[in-house]
Amino acid sequence: MVCIRQATIDDLLAMQACNLLCLPENYQMKYYFYHILSWPQLLYVAEDYGGKIVGYVLAKMEEESTECHGHITSLAVVRTHRKLGLATKLMTAAQNAMGEVFGAEYVSLHVRRSNRAAFNLYTETLGYKIHDIEAKYYADGEDAYDMRKMLKGKQNHGHGHGHGHGHGHHHHGGGCCGGASVSKRGEGKSAGGE
Repeated sequence: MVCIRQATIDDLLAMQACNLLCLPENYQMKYYFYHILSWPQLLYVAEDYGGKIVGYVLAKMEEESTECHGHITSLAVVRTHRKLGLATKLMTAAQNAMGEVFGAEYVSLHVRRSNRAAFNLYTETLGYKIHDIEAKYYADGEDAYDMRKMLKGKQNHGHGHGHGHGHGHHHHGGGCCGGASVSKRGEGKSAGGE
């Protein structure tokens, strides 16, 4: 049995190891710290019954935007645990937190044009649509699909479409709609090992 739970600071090394095992885009540990310190509600791990991290989602709120939206930085599931629906569960947990905690209007992500399995997961299972194509987005020169998914149950702008929580807007720790601006320094590009 694999459980999906919110990541803690103690999970970061295992998340990085999972990333190194699964993906060509790798991040320095400071980037994982940046995510968990800024948006702890948006990081989730898949943990097997032995306590091993077998998947993760690294997500954030986009701060340099006029629209309040979340971004999936990285998603990975180790090969031995694929086809179990873990990627869908991890993505759903992060997306729900973006909407409920930060009032995100939509979620964005980038995926390699050649990554058919991920593209199918995002379009067929999770309902993402291609917003744009970013030429040479990846360090090796491959193009990326810039994809977006609108969040239905968002509670922003006082429309009162809540889920019976009765707490409306609540922005924890630097919510994206607060107008805070952070310089990018190339962090969103996942250019690996810089």
